[in-house]
Amino acid sequence: MAYAKKRITRSHVILIICAVVILAAIFLVYSAAFTVDEAEQAIVLQFGEPVGETITEPGLHFKVPFIQEARRFDKRLQSWDGDPNQIPTRGEQFISVDTTARWRIADPLVFFQRVRDLPGATRRLNDILDSVVRDHISASPLTDIVRSSDWRITEEDLERVPVAAEEEEETLMEKVQLGREELTRRILETAQAEVPDFGVELVDIRIKRIDYVEQVQEQVFERMIAERQRMAEQFRSEGEGRAAEIDGETERLFAEISSEARRKGEVIRGKADAKVTAIYSEAFGADPEFYAFFRTLESYSDSLGENATLVISPDSDYFRYLKDISIATPELDAADNNL
Repeated sequence: MAYAKKRITRSHVILIICAVVILAAIFLVYSAAFTVDEAEQAIVLQFGEPVGETITEPGLHFKVPFIQEARRFDKRLQSWDGDPNQIPTRGEQFISVDTTARWRIADPLVFFQRVRDLPGATRRLNDILDSVVRDHISASPLTDIVRSSDWRITEEDLERVPVAAEEEEETLMEKVQLGREELTRRILETAQAEVPDFGVELVDIRIKRIDYVEQVQEQVFERMIAERQRMAEQFRSEGEGRAAEIDGETERLFAEISSEARRKGEVIRGKADAKVTAIYSEAFGADPEFYAFFRTLESYSDSLGENATLVISPDSDYFRYLKDISIATPELDAADNNL
């Protein structure tokens, strides 16, 4: 029994040793192997110093375990956004320039030796790109910074754009020497010549935004407000003049129409009066006595109203038809005969 227990113990020990060896081998292989992604590149460091060539091929790679380590770097484009800088142009006009750039790690070994990591590269790019942009902006007129090379303005365009002073008109008519595209290209070429020193390839650089600095902006805004007020006053004056013309024309047309209407009214009224007079004359000529009687009755209805008081002589001719009915009888008989 003791011999059997001893054999079982040895077997267990051997199994344990084999398992430990296998695990140690697996751990060593795991520590020695590393993978590189398609979007990555790597270098191998030994005690903090690079050894061997740069690894650019994706796949499985090996290093000495515990002694060496793999440092990976991104192959893809990196973004750089600078802080807006106040820069004077060649014409001493202070502007705020905001730039952006795209770059990639071209040589990981040099990149690691010179800047170590992305924050270090960003600091170096800040120094280089800000300096290059400042040099080119300060040596260029404002027209080259804000306008493209094919920018043109004609006299007809200038007539449609109101300007406040001759200085602004001269600025608008000023010809572009380089243009913004050429200026950006020169900035890129100058910066590309300096960045390879730390293993970086500068792909592109662009001017995102250009503004006047705050003090100049206030002056520009005040001038713009004054110009807009001047234009508003001009439009308002032109509108008031046009309104006065319309009002005068309206009054003239109203007077002309009213005069013509009064003239036509007088003509119609005159014709009506003439026709009435003709009717009266015809009636009077047919029977003067009856006409006098009829007109007298009409006057009674007009003058003898309610609460009317007349003070006349008793022998007045006004009431002759009322005093003597025989006077009116022949006229009435004649009227009946006419009817």
